[in-house]
Amino acid sequence: MTSKDPKPAGLYVHIPFCKTKCPYCDFYSVVDQKQHVKRFARALTKEMSSQPEGFSEFDSLYFGGGTPSFLEDEEFANIFAALRRHFSFLDNTEITVEVNPDDITADKLRNYKDFGVNRVSIGVQSFSEKDLLFLGRRHSAKKSREAISLIREAGFKNFGIDLMNGLPGQTLKRWEVTLKEAVSFAPAHISCYQLTIAERTAFGKMFSSGNLRLPSEKRQRDVFLCTSKLLTENGYVHYEVSNFARGTRYRSRHNMKYWDHTPYLGLGPAAHSFIGNRRWWNSTNLSKYFSAVERKRSTIEGVESLSPEQLNLETLLLGLRTYKGVQLKDIEAIPLDKAQLQKLIRDGKLKMDRGRLIPTIHGYLIADRMPILLTS
Repeated sequence: MTSKDPKPAGLYVHIPFCKTKCPYCDFYSVVDQKQHVKRFARALTKEMSSQPEGFSEFDSLYFGGGTPSFLEDEEFANIFAALRRHFSFLDNTEITVEVNPDDITADKLRNYKDFGVNRVSIGVQSFSEKDLLFLGRRHSAKKSREAISLIREAGFKNFGIDLMNGLPGQTLKRWEVTLKEAVSFAPAHISCYQLTIAERTAFGKMFSSGNLRLPSEKRQRDVFLCTSKLLTENGYVHYEVSNFARGTRYRSRHNMKYWDHTPYLGLGPAAHSFIGNRRWWNSTNLSKYFSAVERKRSTIEGVESLSPEQLNLETLLLGLRTYKGVQLKDIEAIPLDKAQLQKLIRDGKLKMDRGRLIPTIHGYLIADRMPILLTS
């Protein structure tokens, strides 16, 4: 390890292909372009050979997208082989693949295990057909149940279910039914994301034209508190605003790197990287990505160097989204509003424990606003 890289880094690989585009999704992807997959795999391999120094070992590898399970097994095998040629992975590396229920087969899961995958994250979103129709998902609730059964039968103990709440017309009772069904499968991890509207998406256009209305803030608060209560009562640790793990060993090792400024390297279009105080990101365009790699040019679209104050603000923002909170000594470059800090503690939003600021469940509700309150 270098002095700038005290912890094993994380490696993220962005697979930019989807069969269909969900109306809420703001992640970069292209739809139904199977003819470009082999070219993408070749370009990704070339990108691996031109990475910056400072990343000596990795203990997490995460395939996100897009839809990684869109790839055929042969394509995945080639990418895995290239990754192992170019990078050094620790023996206990957490290797995650995001999957769509519609893509899951017993053979695909068997091959994932052969490749070294030990963690699967399945994008269920809901067990309600009404919700799935609204979200534009290509799978049914029945297909999700079948896919989860296959994942368990394949021997994946560490698998996660992704769900989405805060949908127009989604009652608290309907959400509880989905949550309880998710718990019944005993996943190691459950992510519960609130629907957010991104301007560039189909939902963003509907929202701006007044054709889409979100639930009230009170309803969203009730859903959040209900979620936390139900899952913690069933043995899950609410370790980040949207994430729950069945014991600390099943927290997403890779995602935690984003929240505590551990270095991570991103490959593929739109992928981000970070080390020290420097962050950079690749072109958010598959054609430009191909052109850059094939002409032996940089795939990087943007770079930023963070000042000590900016790093501290990020540390505060990210730390207050997790159950570990943030050490005061790690944010000493920014002055805190002591009166506002005491008020948040009195109001039950924050607590202080041995020099560490820790959000409560009610603090999670305003996690994104607390750094503004504390530094204004």
